[in-house]
Amino acid sequence: MPRILYKYIDIEGAKYMLGGKNLQFTNASQLNDPFDCHPKLLDYSNVPKHKLQGWIPEKWWKMKEENDALNFRNDTWLCSLSKVNDSLLMWTHYCYNHKGICIGLDLDKVLESVPPLFSQFYLQPLVYEVQYRDIIERPSAYNNRILNDAVDTFSYQWRTKAKEWAYEKEVRLIWYNPNPMYARLTPEQAEHPKVRKGTEIHYYLPMKGECFASIYFGVSIDPAVKEKIMKYARKKLNPQISLYQMRVDDDAFRLKPEIIR
Repeated sequence: MPRILYKYIDIEGAKYMLGGKNLQFTNASQLNDPFDCHPKLLDYSNVPKHKLQGWIPEKWWKMKEENDALNFRNDTWLCSLSKVNDSLLMWTHYCYNHKGICIGLDLDKVLESVPPLFSQFYLQPLVYEVQYRDIIERPSAYNNRILNDAVDTFSYQWRTKAKEWAYEKEVRLIWYNPNPMYARLTPEQAEHPKVRKGTEIHYYLPMKGECFASIYFGVSIDPAVKEKIMKYARKKLNPQISLYQMRVDDDAFRLKPEIIR
């Protein structure tokens, strides 16, 4: 896994991420892919014989296991990062048509920044490289052995996505049941006062400035916005940060970074 991972983000999101020096975690049930972390990624049909020796019927076990997996999903928050900084699709989808930025994060320094009480169970997040598969490859929900590709059934639900998403080359930071003291509404939610469900709340991991290794500016970014971010990044975020401007490659359908001296 590369040491530097990337967060594609629009300008509004970048303002809060850079200004607040934090990393947003979203509930696993609130992601843009409805299949993401879904209990149906696992197979509940083959209930082990030792579970059927009592009075509890097989149908009940299947319902219980799937419901437990659904509850576990609702108690899990994650942050999606990428191994690449030049994906045309992600610059379009997540950076408001190349008007946003892509932030390079030093994973080691991010993990070192984690407060001891950020999670109620883990001192550091689980870090998973997403595997892209077909849904028909479902492992048994009752089998805790290590599979051929070293993915156990516990992590399978959190690190498996459809092959259509493979271009994202995603790496996930995952927290189960984070500490409420790090929860808050997004600025958009705060503008509309109403009762929020727990899964709609986001959690924010505080980070040191040294976690921000680089910033890549979109091809269509507003020059004035770019200048403000550059000044802030070098003066108040990380004096050693590397800055790049993304350019259109003249010879291929791809982007290439140009370092800003």
